[in-house]
Amino acid sequence: MIKSYKNTVEEFNQTINSLQDKHTDLTQKNLELETKVKDLTAEKNQLQRDFDSLNKKGPVCFFMSTELKSWSDSRQYCRDRGADLVIINTEEKQRFISSLVSERVWIGLSDTENEGVMTWVDNSTLKQGFWLKGEPNNAYNEDCIELNYNRKKTGWSPLNSWNDHSCSAKKRGICEK
Repeated sequence: MIKSYKNTVEEFNQTINSLQDKHTDLTQKNLELETKVKDLTAEKNQLQRDFDSLNKKGPVCFFMSTELKSWSDSRQYCRDRGADLVIINTEEKQRFISSLVSERVWIGLSDTENEGVMTWVDNSTLKQGFWLKGEPNNAYNEDCIELNYNRKKTGWSPLNSWNDHSCSAKKRGICEK
């Protein structure tokens, strides 16, 4: 009977040890899950803040035309895709658009309707420009505006990169949707 009691006690101790090991494992897994939940919650909150910020600014998408086109054909390319040539009305946007391009591109500004009065594709007038030195100069009846990507040119900067150019010149356009 004592032997049976010892066996029962030994089995009981083994069961307790096994349960303690399982408890330790479950406690560790619980801590890991709590950490994952905390991390995912923080990520979700950041994504929500980013989403809310985007909604305040309005969702925006920029893309380039795939072929070299005149200013009006570039605009039509954008419009066929539910967009229009980009309107750049802040320094922040000018810097951003300049960082996207690696060639001369059409933007949504021209003075085709009224010489000397720069108008955006949404019919608003230009309030702030980012012209290359000496531009716009209408040198050869130039009515359409390009963002002139020429980082090697003396005096070029993202805030000094617009040039008036012949509207029939072929280049890609940058669209905004």
